[in-house]
Amino acid sequence: MEHLTWTGALAPLNLFLALASAVLIIAALAQIVAGIVSSSGGRAVYADGTMDANKGVSGFLGMIVGYSFAAVVCIALIYIVLGAAMGTTAGILGAMSQQLVPVWLALVLTFALSVTFKRKLGLYGKLFDSTVGMIGFGLVMFWVYAGLFGGALDWVTTHDTLSQYSGMKNKAPGTPLRGGEDGEYIWFLLGGDNLARDVFSRLFDGAWVVIKIAPFATLFAFMVGITLGLPAGYYGGKLDTFLSFLANLILAFPVILLFYLLVTPEIVLTGIPNYMALVLFVFPLIFLAVLLNSRYYTQPSFRTPLLIIVLGFGAWFYLSLVSTDGAVVATPTYSIPGLPAFLDGFDIDPNLLVVFVSVVFVNAPTVFRIVRGLAMDIKTRDYVAAAQTRGEGPWYIMLWEILPNARGPLIVDFCLRIGYTTILLGTLGFFGLGLSSESPDWGTTINAGRRLLSIYPHAAIAPAVSLLTLVLGLNLLADGLREESLRD
Repeated sequence: MEHLTWTGALAPLNLFLALASAVLIIAALAQIVAGIVSSSGGRAVYADGTMDANKGVSGFLGMIVGYSFAAVVCIALIYIVLGAAMGTTAGILGAMSQQLVPVWLALVLTFALSVTFKRKLGLYGKLFDSTVGMIGFGLVMFWVYAGLFGGALDWVTTHDTLSQYSGMKNKAPGTPLRGGEDGEYIWFLLGGDNLARDVFSRLFDGAWVVIKIAPFATLFAFMVGITLGLPAGYYGGKLDTFLSFLANLILAFPVILLFYLLVTPEIVLTGIPNYMALVLFVFPLIFLAVLLNSRYYTQPSFRTPLLIIVLGFGAWFYLSLVSTDGAVVATPTYSIPGLPAFLDGFDIDPNLLVVFVSVVFVNAPTVFRIVRGLAMDIKTRDYVAAAQTRGEGPWYIMLWEILPNARGPLIVDFCLRIGYTTILLGTLGFFGLGLSSESPDWGTTINAGRRLLSIYPHAAIAPAVSLLTLVLGLNLLADGLREESLRD
């Protein structure tokens, strides 16, 4: 059986894609140069303060950039649609597109519903008025769905990510599987790595590792930062001085070095990450308790049962999260018991827990500083004074007056921080820290492929491009959210 080419029967489209891409790059560079050379003084300014449309060379180049970009997108869509229908006949790209059909359908449904109801979806809906925001959102959601359907549900992956296949070591993309059994996918779409494992399957299984850790660890860090940053900024005084000192103490240490120290085996054996989990993971519980109590304080008949249900489930989730094999802390010399086995709802891999805790610990001080600064600014506004005049409690004012009005900068920072966390996870995996060496996460995969990069680049390039596109999507999404939040 012959190797698959990249585009197969769709090869005639390659020339059009190359031409459209070349025109786009040249026009974009020329537009940048023209923008630097020309001045805006020649553009007419109307009475209402608006400026006349850009004309001349710069306007012509802008039109070319727009049309060429649209051409590139259209050709890419043709590859995807025809590839999904033709499968391996359309080469490697067609086979990959066919495997990713659940992802494409989920993306189309998400965009269709979001655009249809965007006027009712607040800031999220306004995101679809921004081209940059939509591109970023599309890239991010692609990897979210790819991780969900690939790593969690196994609808996208073609082979087991840990299995080694005879004769497939360092094979090029599109290599047919030797001696494949009935019902087994017969292609290594992105080739094999140095241990004869399928790069394509490990790529999308690794996306699930990133999606599991980065957003939720960032969310926990935000809950820690918000819970401590709001009172520090609102009350000020000694409380602010003390909490700011602790945050500065952590921030004064180099972030990468601090991250490396927290995940090294010697530190893990001391049980320090488990103690940190006990402290840091209780903050979401505190946040929810204070949030609900402050909101429904005047409705005790509704507040009390609501708090019992939420805190009861939250306490069980918290104890299940910090307990592993019936212990919250386990060292070679002693252990501290946690939930009994019949109550422990789930166990997290110890390596994953250490990385999760490290991400929360490293990011929380920065979030604290941001929230503290926003609280100090917003507490001087008139609507806060009005709430104080009404007799509202401090926590109600902080959580229901100050925090909602700080959502724009916090949402933007949340997106950017997920990107930083993704890079940190990739860096840790590259250096063999945190997650196990068999993990399909992108950093570990890049590290395994870099040794033969000059000979077999596919094993390292595929996860590197995946990491790049996810972080790029998060940055573009943050730009789009920032643009729309300023208009809000």
